Amino acid sequence: MATQNTKKTTKKSTYTADQITVLEGLDPVRRRPGMYIGTTGPDGLHHLIWEVFDNSRDEAMVGFADDIEVALLPGNRVRVVDNGRGIPVDMHKQTKLSALETIMTTLHAGGKFSNEGYKVSGGLHGVGVSVVNALSVYAKAVVHKDGSVYVQEYERGVSKKKIKKLEKSKRSGTIIEFEPDPQIFPEIDFEWKKVVRHLRQQAYLVKNLRVTVLDAREVQNLTVSDTGTFFLRESVKDLPSMTFYFEGGLRSMVRFYNKPFKRVHKNIFYVEKYINEDESVEIAVQYVDDISSRILPFANNIYTAEGGTHVTGFKTALTRTLNSYARKNNIVKESDDSFTGDDVMEGLTVVISIKLREIQFEGQTKAKLGTVEARSEVDSVFSDGFDTFLEEHPEDAKAIIQKVTLALKARKAAKAAKDSVLRKGALEGMTLPGKLADCQSGTTAEEAEIFIVEGDSAGGTAKTGRDRRTQAILPLRGKILNIERARIDKALSSEQIKNLVVALGTAIGDTFNMDKLRYHKVIIATDADVDGAHIRTLLLTLFYRYFRPLVEAGHVYIALPPLYKIKKGKEVHYVYTEKEKDDFINEHGVDLNEEIESAEDEGEGSEEEKADTKKSGSPKISFQRYKGLGEMNAEELWETTMDPERRTVKQITIEDAVEADGVFDILMGTDVPSRKSFIQSNADKANIDI
Repeated sequence: MATQNTKKTTKKSTYTADQITVLEGLDPVRRRPGMYIGTTGPDGLHHLIWEVFDNSRDEAMVGFADDIEVALLPGNRVRVVDNGRGIPVDMHKQTKLSALETIMTTLHAGGKFSNEGYKVSGGLHGVGVSVVNALSVYAKAVVHKDGSVYVQEYERGVSKKKIKKLEKSKRSGTIIEFEPDPQIFPEIDFEWKKVVRHLRQQAYLVKNLRVTVLDAREVQNLTVSDTGTFFLRESVKDLPSMTFYFEGGLRSMVRFYNKPFKRVHKNIFYVEKYINEDESVEIAVQYVDDISSRILPFANNIYTAEGGTHVTGFKTALTRTLNSYARKNNIVKESDDSFTGDDVMEGLTVVISIKLREIQFEGQTKAKLGTVEARSEVDSVFSDGFDTFLEEHPEDAKAIIQKVTLALKARKAAKAAKDSVLRKGALEGMTLPGKLADCQSGTTAEEAEIFIVEGDSAGGTAKTGRDRRTQAILPLRGKILNIERARIDKALSSEQIKNLVVALGTAIGDTFNMDKLRYHKVIIATDADVDGAHIRTLLLTLFYRYFRPLVEAGHVYIALPPLYKIKKGKEVHYVYTEKEKDDFINEHGVDLNEEIESAEDEGEGSEEEKADTKKSGSPKISFQRYKGLGEMNAEELWETTMDPERRTVKQITIEDAVEADGVFDILMGTDVPSRKSFIQSNADKANIDI
């Protein structure tokens, strides 16, 4: 065997000042938009609206505005108006530009770094409106200030002309209009429901603030004058709109989120305390008959979805106060177990709003509060206020303690049931469920996926058609338990749920461990009928209530099997919706009357419908309606539903956990009137299988 000697040559690397890139102006934003808005997907797109709205809301927080309008315009444009002081337009000494142009085109420029412009605000990073400008193909600022109107236009963060002074105006305020840049955002589609939900939430947080949302996207030849149009609602009538104005503030917010539930106690606890002239803590609390909690934390009116120090301070104070009250009033004996954080949070709806001069968020998207002082301030204010509330409202206090005591007992029972399942698994060497057809050994969790299928028939077909190396199959027998109102002990009494827990490997409840997940894709595959939809809903309820981290991490999917198999001669087409079927019929000129007659004449019913095309001599076309996965053979199931290269699956995500929680409770809970109302309101969206 001959060997060849090769000489390894290395290219001399040079690293000098010439290779250092300095990005000026707003170039860093366009190069790395994710650093400023989190993502260029739908969340980042809507974040542009939030950033502009936050500036207007900050004007309202300091008492200079009480009316904000957000309008969705044709051509993917958004217009945000407030009746505040108006952005300054005079010359800025440092930049030698107008203050308006400085704010719109310069990062870290604004009136929120000192305490002179704004005592308290959410836009501390000073990148909000300039980032929106940088990521917009077009933007315009119209300022009504000091009796005149000032206008300036921008293109991708750069001013097109100098600021222009127009005619006189008796108004005061700022109008920002922008159009997101398609070079940055691959898909531009503002979701009306998402915008309304966010702005409703904001309206609760600033008392006596009017927030109006308009949808003018379908208006033909819409003309908006820089000088003649201030609030769009005044000049264009009968637009789809929502207006919010809440005098009750956080109490109104708690009532709104508790609508679907039965209240445990009558009075909503509420406290607002100013730490000093500008900083404050505001909290509203009420328990409902539910096993999950709803926590809505805000810092300077920014929704901190991931919590932070203010939430930690609240939980600590709540647990300590309820334990102290229960023991002091001999409701709980000294020898009894103390309430834990999980016990006191069960069934709780709480809104926490803290306003601070100096505030620190973890990241530009401000999802988590990092200000250390917030913990002690929330703890102190809530402890004092809630202790007084319990003393002054003994009936409410009794109901709350009973609710928390029930949660403690349920936690113990659930722990015993869960330990029994885990102990059984350990004694049996973690034997997997008998009906589970697992992947081949050696497959990593990242590669592996599990299909949860409906019934043994579909399970048998799926086992035959799968890729044994990476795909596992777990058939379910009928409908699983509705766990919306079931605790872990009852859930684990179900053999189907127990098998699923063992198969996933993560355990359940407080011992849930994501690192032990055996499959990184959990795919729900049910039939395309009413029963299949119900089973899918039951499984989603189970995952949302007891395996939420799987959903939040994007591990849960829904398979979309085809509705029809269409054969044209030797060609085979699969269509997944009725619309796709209709499009195929129109494209190929199928005569439906002949088709139905032919099907009836041949006695084949609706499962296999055959039709001649209008053009004589064309191949015959046949339609097969799939009503269950078991009707497919293994090859068809692989081609349409299981092959990663050709299948269609939907990833399950949670956009708004609080709203999702309410929807699950309405649909799967015990409140029949609310469920009836929901069905009536959304009947037009139903896809009914007749």
